[in-house]
Formats: sequence, C-alpha cells, structure tokens
Amino acid sequence: QVLLAESGGALVQPGGSLRLSCAASGIIFSTYTMGWYRQAPGKQRELVATIKRDGITNYANSIKGRFTISNDNAKNTVYLQMNSLKSDDTAVYYCNAQSPFSNNVYWGQGTQVTVSS
Repeated sequence: QVLLAESGGALVQPGGSLRLSCAASGIIFSTYTMGWYRQAPGKQRELVATIKRDGITNYANSIKGRFTISNDNAKNTVYLQMNSLKSDDTAVYYCNAQSPFSNNVYWGQGTQVTVSS
C-alpha cells in the first residue's frame, strides 16, 4: 500500500518561511519522480515543483527563486522549502509520486499553507 504523508503546513505571515515534508512508503522512492502541487480555493490544482530520480528539478514560474524542492532517499522523504511567502501562496499543498516505468501516480492527503498577516 502506497502512502504519502505530508506535514509542515501552517499559518505564516507574508515574507515568512515554511518547510513541507512528504514521507513516502510502499514505493521504491529513489526511482520515482516526486513533486509538490497546490490547490487554492476556487482554482485548479497546479504544479509547484518536481524532482526526478536523477536530481533534475522543475519549478513553476510563480515560485522560482523562492521555493526549493529536495529529497532524502535514505529517509524516503521529499521536502519543499518555501521562502518569501506571499498571500498568493495560500493553498493546500499535495505531495505527488509518479512512476517512470508505468502510469502509476499517487497523491498525499494535502497540508494547508496559509499566508496571512
């Protein structure tokens, strides 16, 4: 059974920082493309960042230079370091795992990030 467990969401003031974590189980973590997506109220879910098994990263333009995705294969965990947070970053953030060998895609339950003063 695949489980992606996000943590780290919180209420933070504009300009602040947060680090999200996603612990994965039930997959061969080092082979998967891991990613973070987000969904704001009334909007579609959108890509935030991904990291492939070779370490290549991809970022949405809206967060480039502010967010960093990284992973720890020993801990089966992917992180999203978020700096200089803005109110527009308010959303539920979802962890995603995509197999490079099949169409298997897995989602976490999401963690709420609220940026407000």
